[in-house]
Amino acid sequence: MSRVSLEGRVAVVTGAARGVGELLARKLSARGVRIALVGLEPDTLKEVSARLHSDSDHWHADVTDQEAMTRVAQEVKERFGRVDIVVANAGVATGGPFVDSDPESWRRVIEVNLVGSAVTARAFLPLLLDSRGYLLQIASLAAITPAPMMSAYCASKSGVEAYAHSLRAEVGYRGVKVGIGYLSWTDTDMVRGADQEDVMRELRQRLPWPSNKTYPLGPAVDRLVDGIERRAGHVYGQWWLRGMQGVRGYLPGLIGTVGQREMRRFAPRLTGMRTGLVGAGGAADEQHRTTRRD
Repeated sequence: MSRVSLEGRVAVVTGAARGVGELLARKLSARGVRIALVGLEPDTLKEVSARLHSDSDHWHADVTDQEAMTRVAQEVKERFGRVDIVVANAGVATGGPFVDSDPESWRRVIEVNLVGSAVTARAFLPLLLDSRGYLLQIASLAAITPAPMMSAYCASKSGVEAYAHSLRAEVGYRGVKVGIGYLSWTDTDMVRGADQEDVMRELRQRLPWPSNKTYPLGPAVDRLVDGIERRAGHVYGQWWLRGMQGVRGYLPGLIGTVGQREMRRFAPRLTGMRTGLVGAGGAADEQHRTTRRD
């Protein structure tokens, strides 16, 4: 697959305050890409922007707010003149048994990860159509295989995968490429936050190799950058995820059988598990919603 030069391009990265979004912004910037950072933490985004090598700016916005994201798209165009790349990366997670889950947190995972991705695309697609650009939708191993204790996250990532496939078919003939980025457990604040819950950490460690490992962030983001250069339809943050596509039809049955056994093992320890969003990104999202209500 041919590659495109990233020098001088303009990329929008949502969820850019930390983790995948922050490092992706830095690596794209090092290749001469001008960066528009979008997220809920303006002070942190300002610090990230100040560290980038190329021209950059930041916008405080909730990706689930269509009016706000439409405004951001207009301001990004005014600031940079165009948009060539959009990375829909913003995401949150919660864990624990569905029956005991907090309904607001469960719904928020769907809103940010799935609805927020669609809102982002709706806001920026006119600019991508003008530039015949590239949209990279960040999904997950959770889109390929279900997992107990992660119902909201799996539902949201399965949703964005299906949505991105549909969008690819709609806009491809107009020159816009749509890619899906798959990541396994990667060393981010979100994964570390989930691991603070003993049951979640131990359950993950009991998964079969290689899905039971936490992978370093740098190589995964390098693969995303490579996928952006190739305008790839599928980008795999870890090498083995590509092979999972061939067996995904068997995974729900397998996980259903093995998951029941593991849930029975952990059942006495499930009472009292934390039910809110995990990690610093989750805390920022909860703070944002609290402030908005006030």
